[in-house]
Amino acid sequence: MTQELSPHAPESVWSYPRPPRLEACMDRIEVFFNGVLVVETNRSFRVLETSHPPTYYLHPADIREGVLVAETQQSFCEWKGVATYFGLQVGDRHVASAAWAYPNPTAAFAPLRDHVAFYAHKLERCTVAGEVVTPQPGGFYGGWITSWIQGPFKGAPGTMGW
Repeated sequence: MTQELSPHAPESVWSYPRPPRLEACMDRIEVFFNGVLVVETNRSFRVLETSHPPTYYLHPADIREGVLVAETQQSFCEWKGVATYFGLQVGDRHVASAAWAYPNPTAAFAPLRDHVAFYAHKLERCTVAGEVVTPQPGGFYGGWITSWIQGPFKGAPGTMGW
């Protein structure tokens, strides 16, 4: 029996910088909801921040048209600016606050303009390079954990003060 090897070298989230780093990502990423492939892309960005698994921001042109529903919710990130949120509607299923974007990010994160990040824990399945991701613990942060990403990760109970 052969074991499939990760396409990536191991990465420790404790080697990621603070303030976070933005990097282009060419991995194939897929997002499924209600049995439908709602995103398929190989052009995204990863935000890498100490103690967090990567958060993937996906190119808006690669998101299935009509599935994002704008919401009034906003939040503020000291590094990226004001985020706006989206529900996800596919067929008869809707999930609130499933995704977010930065329509006017700070200068350091300007490439993220209108790219969309998804909360994996609210969706059916998300993959990076063919591997199903595990959501970052806790539900507040939106990082995606794969086999090559090593923790421990911020987000679980007792880690908010890290």
